Amino acid sequence: MNRQRHFGQAQLAVLILSVALAGASAPSPSAPPPSTTWPAPDVNALQAGPWKDTVQYGHALFSETPGLIGPEVAQPAMRFAGNNLSCQSCHLKGGTQQFGLPLIGVYGLFPTYIARENEVRTLEDRIEGCLERSMNGRPLPVDGREMKALVAYLQFLSTGIPVGRALDGRGTPRLPLLSRAADPARGATVFLNRCAACHQLNGLGMRNPVDHAKGYLFPPLWGPDSFNDGAGMHRLIASASFIRATMPLGTTYDKPVLSVEEAWDVAAYVNSQPRPAKGGLDRDYPDRKRKPVDAPFPPFLDSFPLEQHRFGPFQPILANAPRSSSP
Repeated sequence: MNRQRHFGQAQLAVLILSVALAGASAPSPSAPPPSTTWPAPDVNALQAGPWKDTVQYGHALFSETPGLIGPEVAQPAMRFAGNNLSCQSCHLKGGTQQFGLPLIGVYGLFPTYIARENEVRTLEDRIEGCLERSMNGRPLPVDGREMKALVAYLQFLSTGIPVGRALDGRGTPRLPLLSRAADPARGATVFLNRCAACHQLNGLGMRNPVDHAKGYLFPPLWGPDSFNDGAGMHRLIASASFIRATMPLGTTYDKPVLSVEEAWDVAAYVNSQPRPAKGGLDRDYPDRKRKPVDAPFPPFLDSFPLEQHRFGPFQPILANAPRSSSP
């Protein structure tokens, strides 16, 4: 597949792209220091023409997903997303927020090995994974206008970043592991005090009151219009790290609002709620040695119970994990 490396000028951070790569290693306690050179790509600064038009459409797909390819659009053939989330529900501020699952620099990291499939995957493959899991939908045509626009937007976000370089600020800061299991009951109290005002007491989010086609002002955290149980955000380490670095809305990684324990417990509460089920999860991570310790579905190589893989504590699992050779 040929991609024109047409880098424009530069400026924003949603997914279940979760273009966050899965891994089974334990998080370290400390986050990298703040960066003074974090890129700030500006789509509007591009020169007028087909490239700008394509990048702008990719940005619109990313930030206004439900109105363009969501389950309620007028044209059934365009209903690729199965829920009314947008890509920036997880990759915040259009995929540009530092440690908010940003996608800046991701373009130059693909193709890459992905443990979930145990094979080298393209950026298009990774986008399809988000459509099927975080968006609970179906794949886009690889050669279609929408896929080309999304790839163009991600390429634009990586303007000026050397191929193969992973930026400090990618993903989310690693969170210290608890010595106990995360507690959904404690998390329910955190949710009530810190989260319910936006995501609502029932966790089903708040739709845009002016235009439902624009999706949610605050996305659902569970229920039929949320990500499915195959999404990366359904893993406890992934979700707790994201929550502490970015929530409540407006939080930044260097000034977290929640304590470490609050983040773990509220993530456990959220991930214990009902959500759409994805079939075939037993086929994920065919090399079981590479399966993340917080993958909340069997089979596992170890004898630890499913509940411990869901809520921890994870140190005993890590201490007994078999070693896998590099891909």
